[in-house]
Amino acid sequence: MEMSDSRVIAAPREEVWAALLSADVLGECVPGCQEMVGSPEDGFEATVVQKVGPVKATFKGAVTLTDMVERESLTLSGEGKGGAAGFAKGGAKVRLEDGEDPGTTVLHYDVEAKVGGKLAQLGSRIIDGFARKMADQFFDRFADAVEGPDDADEAEAAQAEHEGKKKGWFQRLRKG
Repeated sequence: MEMSDSRVIAAPREEVWAALLSADVLGECVPGCQEMVGSPEDGFEATVVQKVGPVKATFKGAVTLTDMVERESLTLSGEGKGGAAGFAKGGAKVRLEDGEDPGTTVLHYDVEAKVGGKLAQLGSRIIDGFARKMADQFFDRFADAVEGPDDADEAEAAQAEHEGKKKGWFQRLRKG
């Protein structure tokens, strides 16, 4: 499965780039992620629980960042083994550019995903739909994590939900 899309993120490129390199942000954005540890230099270890059709599995795997051109582009690659369910692997080529409005960034991505084992027996239509949904959820969550809530009501709701975490990922980093 392959797909391409883009998102406009209401944050400068430096903040978007820093978020792409953060285990905390990536772990927050991957649907079903139970744990994400590591660094951009050494790679990340992740545990993700997902249900694809009738198959539910816990995937343990690694995420690496390659082809990094600071503040411009990188490739996120991951591979996880889900025991009897099989394996999933894929990647996203991410490219950043300044948005039309000051202080915004356009994040372009090309995603590729493959599965094997029991998962592959589900059929390409189920797998492709699931992979598209995962990619959309990841990049939607990523935009939300970088931007933070839009207004005071959302900020209060988010603050209560996140037990005192600061607005937006970068704000949390600067104040934390």
